[in-house]
Amino acid sequence: MYQIDKDKNRIKEISKKTFSELGFKEREHLQEWIAYNPNVFGEELLIIQKEFANFDDTNERLDLLALDKNGNLVIIENKLDDSGKDVTWQSLKYASYCSGLTKENITKIYQEYLDKYFQNENAEENLIDFFNGQDYEEIVLNNGFSQRIILVASNFRKEVTSTVLWLMNYKLKIQCFKTTPYQFNEQLFINFEQIIPTKDAEDYMIGMAEKAQNDIQTQTTLQNRHIIRKDFWKFLLEKINSKSNLFQNISPSKNNWIGTGSGVRGVPYNFVVSGKIALWT
Repeated sequence: MYQIDKDKNRIKEISKKTFSELGFKEREHLQEWIAYNPNVFGEELLIIQKEFANFDDTNERLDLLALDKNGNLVIIENKLDDSGKDVTWQSLKYASYCSGLTKENITKIYQEYLDKYFQNENAEENLIDFFNGQDYEEIVLNNGFSQRIILVASNFRKEVTSTVLWLMNYKLKIQCFKTTPYQFNEQLFINFEQIIPTKDAEDYMIGMAEKAQNDIQTQTTLQNRHIIRKDFWKFLLEKINSKSNLFQNISPSKNNWIGTGSGVRGVPYNFVVSGKIALWT
Protein backbone atom coordinates (compact mmCIF):
# COMPACT_ATOMS: atom_id res chain seq x y z
CA MET A 1 0.00 0.00 0.00
CA TYR A 2 1.24 3.45 -0.90
CA GLN A 3 0.33 7.05 -0.13
CA ILE A 4 0.01 9.44 -3.07
CA ASP A 5 1.83 12.77 -2.74
CA LYS A 6 0.00 14.95 -5.25
CA ASP A 7 2.32 17.96 -4.81
CA LYS A 8 5.49 16.00 -5.61
CA ASN A 9 3.75 13.53 -7.90
CA ARG A 10 5.27 10.64 -6.00
CA ILE A 11 4.08 7.71 -3.94
CA LYS A 12 5.33 6.72 -0.49
CA GLU A 13 5.17 3.22 0.86
CA ILE A 14 2.96 2.53 3.86
CA SER A 15 4.65 -0.16 5.93
CA LYS A 16 2.87 -3.46 6.37
CA LYS A 17 2.85 -4.56 10.01
CA THR A 18 1.64 -7.40 12.19
CA PHE A 19 -0.82 -6.99 15.03
CA SER A 20 1.80 -8.32 17.43
CA GLU A 21 4.31 -5.69 16.36
CA LEU A 22 1.78 -2.96 17.06
CA GLY A 23 0.71 -4.48 20.38
CA PHE A 24 -2.86 -5.22 19.35
CA LYS A 25 -4.81 -8.11 20.83
CA GLU A 26 -7.60 -10.27 19.46
CA ARG A 27 -10.43 -9.62 21.90
CA GLU A 28 -9.39 -6.23 23.21
CA HIS A 29 -8.86 -4.65 19.80
CA LEU A 30 -9.77 -6.59 16.62
CA GLN A 31 -13.00 -7.93 18.05
CA GLU A 32 -14.04 -4.49 19.28
CA TRP A 33 -13.30 -2.82 15.96
CA ILE A 34 -15.51 -5.33 14.15
CA ALA A 35 -18.24 -5.24 16.79
CA TYR A 36 -18.67 -1.49 16.39
CA ASN A 37 -18.23 -1.46 12.62
CA PRO A 38 -19.36 -4.81 11.10
CA ASN A 39 -19.73 -3.10 7.72
CA VAL A 40 -16.03 -3.85 7.16
CA PHE A 41 -17.32 -7.10 5.58
CA GLY A 42 -19.03 -5.16 2.80
CA GLU A 43 -22.61 -5.68 3.96
CA GLU A 44 -24.98 -4.61 6.70
CA LEU A 45 -24.69 -6.87 9.72
CA LEU A 46 -26.26 -6.48 13.15
CA ILE A 47 -24.05 -7.63 16.01
CA ILE A 48 -26.24 -9.32 18.60
CA GLN A 49 -23.65 -10.74 21.03
CA LYS A 50 -19.97 -10.79 21.92
CA GLU A 51 -18.19 -13.74 23.54
CA PHE A 52 -21.36 -15.80 23.28
CA ALA A 53 -21.13 -18.84 25.54
CA ASN A 54 -24.71 -19.89 26.28
CA PHE A 55 -24.26 -23.38 24.87
CA ASP A 56 -25.47 -26.34 26.89
CA ASP A 57 -22.84 -28.73 28.27
CA THR A 58 -19.82 -26.80 26.93
CA ASN A 59 -17.71 -23.84 28.03
CA GLU A 60 -16.87 -22.82 24.47
CA ARG A 61 -17.60 -19.30 23.29
CA LEU A 62 -17.73 -17.72 19.88
CA ASP A 63 -16.24 -14.28 19.24
CA LEU A 64 -19.11 -12.43 17.60
CA LEU A 65 -22.66 -13.40 16.68
CA ALA A 66 -24.54 -11.34 14.09
CA LEU A 67 -27.59 -11.27 11.83
CA ASP A 68 -27.59 -10.44 8.15
CA LYS A 69 -30.37 -8.74 6.19
CA ASN A 70 -31.90 -12.13 5.34
CA GLY A 71 -32.28 -13.09 8.99
CA ASN A 72 -29.38 -15.58 8.87
CA LEU A 73 -27.13 -15.99 11.88
CA VAL A 74 -23.51 -15.09 11.14
CA ILE A 75 -20.76 -16.66 13.24
CA ILE A 76 -17.65 -14.44 13.20
CA GLU A 77 -14.37 -15.93 14.39
CA ASN A 78 -11.35 -13.63 14.75
CA LYS A 79 -7.67 -14.51 14.81
CA LEU A 80 -4.74 -12.12 14.75
CA ASP A 81 -1.54 -12.84 12.83
CA ASP A 82 -2.28 -16.52 12.17
CA SER A 83 -5.54 -18.40 11.67
CA GLY A 84 -4.27 -21.53 13.39
CA LYS A 85 -5.17 -24.90 11.94
CA ASP A 86 -8.37 -25.57 13.89
CA VAL A 87 -10.40 -22.40 13.24
CA THR A 88 -12.58 -24.11 10.60
CA TRP A 89 -13.56 -26.94 12.94
CA GLN A 90 -14.10 -24.44 15.74
CA SER A 91 -16.44 -22.27 13.67
CA LEU A 92 -18.36 -25.31 12.36
CA LYS A 93 -19.06 -26.37 15.94
CA TYR A 94 -20.38 -22.92 16.76
CA ALA A 95 -22.58 -22.91 13.66
CA SER A 96 -24.03 -26.28 14.68
CA TYR A 97 -24.65 -25.02 18.22
CA CYS A 98 -26.44 -21.92 16.89
CA SER A 99 -28.55 -23.84 14.37
CA GLY A 100 -31.11 -24.62 17.07
CA LEU A 101 -31.65 -21.04 18.24
CA THR A 102 -35.24 -19.88 17.86
CA LYS A 103 -36.40 -16.35 17.12
CA GLU A 104 -37.23 -15.91 20.81
CA ASN A 105 -33.75 -17.18 21.80
CA ILE A 106 -32.09 -14.74 19.42
CA THR A 107 -34.14 -11.78 20.62
CA LYS A 108 -33.29 -12.62 24.23
CA ILE A 109 -29.58 -12.98 23.41
CA TYR A 110 -29.63 -9.62 21.64
CA GLN A 111 -31.44 -7.94 24.51
CA GLU A 112 -28.81 -9.24 26.96
CA TYR A 113 -26.14 -7.76 24.69
CA LEU A 114 -27.91 -4.39 24.60
CA ASP A 115 -28.40 -4.37 28.38
CA LYS A 116 -24.69 -4.98 28.90
CA TYR A 117 -23.14 -2.63 26.35
CA PHE A 118 -25.87 -0.08 25.62
CA GLN A 119 -28.55 1.59 27.67
CA ASN A 120 -32.27 1.98 27.09
CA GLU A 121 -32.31 0.06 23.81
CA ASN A 122 -34.92 -2.54 22.97
CA ALA A 123 -34.05 -5.67 20.96
CA GLU A 124 -37.42 -5.96 19.20
CA GLU A 125 -37.39 -2.29 18.19
CA ASN A 126 -33.82 -2.57 16.87
CA LEU A 127 -34.70 -5.69 14.90
CA ILE A 128 -37.68 -3.93 13.33
CA ASP A 129 -35.41 -1.05 12.37
CA PHE A 130 -32.71 -3.37 10.98
CA PHE A 131 -35.27 -5.19 8.85
CA ASN A 132 -36.57 -1.92 7.39
CA GLY A 133 -39.69 -1.52 9.50
CA GLN A 134 -40.99 -5.04 9.02
CA ASP A 135 -43.46 -6.10 11.69
CA TYR A 136 -41.66 -8.06 14.41
CA GLU A 137 -44.11 -10.95 14.16
CA GLU A 138 -43.28 -11.34 10.46
CA ILE A 139 -39.51 -11.29 10.84
CA VAL A 140 -37.98 -14.73 10.22
CA LEU A 141 -34.68 -15.49 11.96
CA ASN A 142 -32.32 -18.45 11.63
CA ASN A 143 -34.51 -20.35 9.21
CA GLY A 144 -33.37 -23.92 8.51
CA PHE A 145 -29.67 -24.51 7.88
CA SER A 146 -28.93 -20.95 6.80
CA GLN A 147 -26.14 -20.20 9.27
CA ARG A 148 -23.11 -18.39 7.87
CA ILE A 149 -19.47 -18.26 8.94
CA ILE A 150 -16.95 -15.43 8.59
CA LEU A 151 -13.30 -16.13 9.45
CA VAL A 152 -10.92 -13.23 10.06
CA ALA A 153 -7.11 -13.43 10.26
CA SER A 154 -3.94 -11.83 8.91
CA ASN A 155 -2.74 -15.15 7.54
CA PHE A 156 -4.71 -18.27 6.67
CA ARG A 157 -2.98 -21.63 6.79
CA LYS A 158 -3.43 -24.01 3.88
CA GLU A 159 -5.17 -26.47 6.19
CA VAL A 160 -7.87 -23.83 6.64
CA THR A 161 -8.22 -22.55 3.08
CA SER A 162 -8.29 -26.06 1.64
CA THR A 163 -11.04 -27.10 4.04
CA VAL A 164 -13.06 -23.94 3.42
CA LEU A 165 -12.94 -24.39 -0.36
CA TRP A 166 -14.04 -28.02 0.02
CA LEU A 167 -16.91 -27.09 2.35
CA MET A 168 -18.17 -24.52 -0.14
CA ASN A 169 -18.91 -27.38 -2.54
CA TYR A 170 -21.63 -28.39 -0.08
CA LYS A 171 -23.26 -24.93 -0.15
CA LEU A 172 -21.86 -23.93 3.25
CA LYS A 173 -21.87 -20.14 3.43
CA ILE A 174 -18.35 -19.38 4.61
CA GLN A 175 -16.04 -16.44 3.92
CA CYS A 176 -12.42 -15.67 4.78
CA PHE A 177 -11.27 -12.08 5.31
CA LYS A 178 -7.58 -11.24 5.45
CA THR A 179 -6.83 -8.34 7.79
CA THR A 180 -3.62 -6.37 7.36
CA PRO A 181 -2.48 -3.50 9.59
CA TYR A 182 -0.33 -0.71 8.12
CA GLN A 183 1.68 2.14 9.59
CA PHE A 184 2.67 5.49 8.05
CA ASN A 185 4.59 7.70 10.44
CA GLU A 186 2.32 7.84 13.50
CA GLN A 187 -0.81 6.88 11.60
CA LEU A 188 -2.19 3.36 11.69
CA PHE A 189 -4.44 1.74 9.08
CA ILE A 190 -6.15 -1.61 8.65
CA ASN A 191 -7.44 -3.32 5.52
CA PHE A 192 -10.11 -6.04 5.31
CA GLU A 193 -9.89 -8.10 2.12
CA GLN A 194 -12.21 -10.97 1.25
CA ILE A 195 -10.00 -13.75 -0.11
CA ILE A 196 -12.44 -16.69 -0.09
CA PRO A 197 -14.51 -16.59 -2.13
CA THR A 198 -12.75 -13.82 -4.04
CA LYS A 199 -15.17 -10.94 -4.24
CA ASP A 200 -15.05 -10.52 -8.02
CA ALA A 201 -15.57 -14.24 -8.60
CA GLU A 202 -17.99 -14.85 -5.73
CA ASP A 203 -21.06 -15.36 -7.90
CA TYR A 204 -19.14 -17.74 -10.16
CA MET A 205 -17.81 -19.78 -7.23
CA ILE A 206 -21.25 -20.05 -5.64
CA GLY A 207 -22.50 -21.33 -8.98
CA MET A 208 -19.74 -23.91 -9.02
CA ALA A 209 -20.73 -25.02 -5.52
CA GLU A 210 -24.33 -25.49 -6.62
CA LYS A 211 -23.19 -27.48 -9.65
CA ALA A 212 -20.96 -29.68 -7.48
CA GLN A 213 -23.87 -30.35 -5.12
CA ASN A 214 -26.15 -31.16 -8.04
CA ASP A 215 -23.52 -33.53 -9.43
CA ILE A 216 -23.34 -35.33 -6.10
CA GLN A 217 -27.13 -35.61 -5.90
CA THR A 218 -27.31 -36.90 -9.47
CA GLN A 219 -24.62 -39.49 -8.81
CA THR A 220 -26.38 -40.65 -5.65
CA THR A 221 -29.68 -40.95 -7.51
CA LEU A 222 -28.05 -43.02 -10.26
CA GLN A 223 -26.37 -45.33 -7.74
CA ASN A 224 -29.67 -45.93 -5.96
CA ARG A 225 -31.41 -46.53 -9.28
CA HIS A 226 -28.78 -49.08 -10.31
CA ILE A 227 -29.21 -50.97 -7.04
CA ILE A 228 -33.01 -51.07 -7.47
CA ARG A 229 -32.71 -52.27 -11.08
CA LYS A 230 -30.30 -55.09 -10.23
CA ASP A 231 -32.58 -56.25 -7.41
CA PHE A 232 -35.59 -56.10 -9.74
CA TRP A 233 -33.87 -58.07 -12.53
CA LYS A 234 -32.68 -60.66 -10.02
CA PHE A 235 -36.23 -61.14 -8.77
CA LEU A 236 -37.68 -61.25 -12.30
CA LEU A 237 -35.04 -63.66 -13.65
CA GLU A 238 -35.64 -66.07 -10.78
CA LYS A 239 -39.36 -66.13 -11.65
CA ILE A 240 -38.72 -66.54 -15.39
CA ASN A 241 -36.01 -69.18 -14.99
CA SER A 242 -38.32 -71.30 -12.84
CA LYS A 243 -40.54 -71.74 -15.93
CA SER A 244 -38.28 -71.17 -18.95
CA ASN A 245 -34.67 -71.63 -20.05
CA LEU A 246 -34.57 -68.58 -22.33
CA PHE A 247 -32.92 -66.32 -19.73
CA GLN A 248 -30.71 -68.92 -18.04
CA ASN A 249 -27.47 -67.21 -19.16
CA ILE A 250 -28.61 -63.63 -18.43
CA SER A 251 -27.35 -61.89 -15.29
CA PRO A 252 -29.02 -59.05 -13.37
CA SER A 253 -27.97 -55.69 -14.84
CA LYS A 254 -27.86 -52.07 -13.74
CA ASN A 255 -29.32 -51.16 -17.14
CA ASN A 256 -33.01 -50.52 -17.66
CA TRP A 257 -33.38 -53.50 -20.00
CA ILE A 258 -32.40 -57.16 -20.37
CA GLY A 259 -32.83 -59.33 -23.41
CA THR A 260 -32.18 -62.68 -25.02
CA GLY A 261 -32.73 -64.40 -28.33
CA SER A 262 -35.93 -66.28 -29.09
CA GLY A 263 -34.32 -68.79 -31.42
CA VAL A 264 -35.86 -67.02 -34.40
CA ARG A 265 -33.58 -64.69 -36.31
CA GLY A 266 -34.44 -61.03 -35.74
CA VAL A 267 -36.96 -61.77 -33.01
CA PRO A 268 -35.47 -61.14 -29.54
CA TYR A 269 -37.19 -61.15 -26.18
CA ASN A 270 -36.60 -57.90 -24.24
CA PHE A 271 -37.74 -56.51 -20.90
CA VAL A 272 -37.56 -52.70 -20.61
CA VAL A 273 -38.25 -50.75 -17.42
CA SER A 274 -38.92 -47.00 -17.37
CA GLY A 275 -39.68 -44.77 -14.44
CA LYS A 276 -43.38 -45.71 -14.58
CA ILE A 277 -43.91 -48.91 -16.57
CA ALA A 278 -42.30 -52.18 -17.56
CA LEU A 279 -42.53 -53.43 -21.16
CA TRP A 280 -42.15 -56.87 -22.66
CA THR A 281 -41.25 -56.99 -26.36
